[in-house]
Amino acid sequence: MKILELQLPEQTALKLQEAAERLTISPEQLLILSIEEKLAQLEDEFRRSAEYVLHKNADLYRRLS
Repeated sequence: MKILELQLPEQTALKLQEAAERLTISPEQLLILSIEEKLAQLEDEFRRSAEYVLHKNADLYRRLS
């Protein structure tokens, strides 16, 4: 496990604490879940973009091969 130190604006830290309390998890757990969700979203967006480009240019790729 890697330890990261993060400075948050007071208002953001308060919102994080309140959200974590509502979900009955620690602020650290909420941050981990949020980061993992965002990373998965970025991977999905990249995959969809790559598939779009491959599909859009499929004919061109066939002619070039």
